[in-house]
Amino acid sequence: MTDEQLRCLMVAIAEGDESPVRQALHENPELAAAAIEHDALRADPAPPVLQRLSCYLYRGDTALHVAAAAHRPEMVSLLLDLGADVAAGNRRGTTSLHGAAAGSPEASGDDHEAQIATIGVLLAAGADPEASNFDGATALHRAIRSRCSVAVAALLEAGASPARPNGNGSSPMKLATQATGRGGSGSPAAKREQAAIIQLLSDSAALLAAAEGVDRD
Repeated sequence: MTDEQLRCLMVAIAEGDESPVRQALHENPELAAAAIEHDALRADPAPPVLQRLSCYLYRGDTALHVAAAAHRPEMVSLLLDLGADVAAGNRRGTTSLHGAAAGSPEASGDDHEAQIATIGVLLAAGADPEASNFDGATALHRAIRSRCSVAVAALLEAGASPARPNGNGSSPMKLATQATGRGGSGSPAAKREQAAIIQLLSDSAALLAAAEGVDRD
């Protein structure tokens, strides 16, 4: 098995080509748990379809990272059934749940359903909603920065902390209220998502404070 075989599988997953994905995994089931051994080179970067998912092929990336980032719950389930490690991180510490948490403010209802389903499959398999990458960012931080309220809601419900700061010391609420630096962050859709995220974080923080007050009593 080579990095090239794994890259081909990743591209098929990203493109949603279920037939070649199942064929590749039937012929080489070990690909389900395999990880990229070398970072992609500048002269041979990750294919565009992977780059659009922010999958730049760092050492340690797996097919599960791609399936999660592409919001393909059926493929996520298939890979997990074949032995993929839900807790695997690449050399930056990024897990599949980080990838699943990122979305677009412009996403459709179908896209949201696929994303929520993907997050649900990963959490059911034991993904830790509080796992952080080497920058101290959790999946919740990733969802907030990409202005994806459905992912924020799912992660908060799963136990992600509404107060935990990232490696730069920025709290989830700070990330929600400050500019993201991403293109389109000022669009009407992004602003609607931002308002929804701020409300979700406020509600979650209030519930947490109330629970802590009861515990102290």
